[in-house]
Amino acid sequence: MNVGVLALQGDFREHKLMLERLGCSVQEVRLPKHLEGLSGVIFPGGESTTIGKLMVAYQMDAALKKFAASGGAIWGTCAGAILLATDIVDSNQPRLGLLEMRIRRNAFGRQVDSFEVPLEVAGLVAPFHTVFIRAPVIESVGEGVEVLSSFEGRIVVARKDRIMASSFHPELTNDSRLHQLFLEKVIGS
Repeated sequence: MNVGVLALQGDFREHKLMLERLGCSVQEVRLPKHLEGLSGVIFPGGESTTIGKLMVAYQMDAALKKFAASGGAIWGTCAGAILLATDIVDSNQPRLGLLEMRIRRNAFGRQVDSFEVPLEVAGLVAPFHTVFIRAPVIESVGEGVEVLSSFEGRIVVARKDRIMASSFHPELTNDSRLHQLFLEKVIGS
């Protein structure tokens, strides 16, 4: 399977390594032409404002919207989830608006407030060890958006069709099950 990782800023290398461990052919995506032949793309954690501005500068915003409209799957983690939202609380930063959700940046606090916790995620048999770093929270979702996981009553994983968002950093663990879920259930849907 050919999968891309948006490689404009953030922890794209960690996602790439995880996907390679799962046997995927991985393309670092920096320009629209890098989307050719891909089944899905992962947006990494990092700084969402910076990634958003770079997406616009490299014309990746229009290319990614076209990719999604033509059936390409996208998964955004942490900052990547912010970029997928239709509504970002108190922000007018660039975003793709591909997943109907209202998201709040840094909702779990600053860098010093980072934490790890096991969470139940729909589609996984056992709890998944999550890493929250300046993580956003999904405050609400639109019609048809499925909530896959919550933490203390706050949504942290959501999906609709071939678009998925998670507030935490699954690529910073040794557990590849969420990447496998993306490959099998989101791309494979």
